[in-house]
Amino acid sequence: MEITKDTIVTINYTLKDEKGSVLDTSEKKEPLQYLHGYGKMIPGVEKGLEGRKPGDAFDIKVTAEDGYGKYDERLMTSVKKDLIQTDAELAVGMALQAESPEGVHLLYITKIDGDMVSLDGNHPLAGMDLFFNLSVLDVREASPEEKDHGHAHDGDGHHHH
Repeated sequence: MEITKDTIVTINYTLKDEKGSVLDTSEKKEPLQYLHGYGKMIPGVEKGLEGRKPGDAFDIKVTAEDGYGKYDERLMTSVKKDLIQTDAELAVGMALQAESPEGVHLLYITKIDGDMVSLDGNHPLAGMDLFFNLSVLDVREASPEEKDHGHAHDGDGHHHH
């Protein structure tokens, strides 16, 4: 079966940056399973997987625009430390959730200077061209429930929200 909209796709992947450093991989972990055609995967990977079949293994380059977007300086801000509501100790690299009228966003701490904290609303991989090694393990038709919920369910029909 080919990968098209409304299919559940199971892949193994290795993600590298332009220097060849491994940023993430499914090796030694569970393969990644997702519902194709619903924006659950970055656009460049979905485009690269479209029409592929189980057994296909290939490399693709995903530009920043088709990945996590261009880096946007407007998503940088600094706030006083006491405005951050968390019980955790703040550290550079930590992700914080912020609510806005558009929904929940992740902000990453980039610097702590006295009582000021610098936050970045860009995804850590924004502005980067990404290199994926992908192998398609399985493709099946999505169930009506999976399409309705917008994500893959476990093989036994259970799902976790």
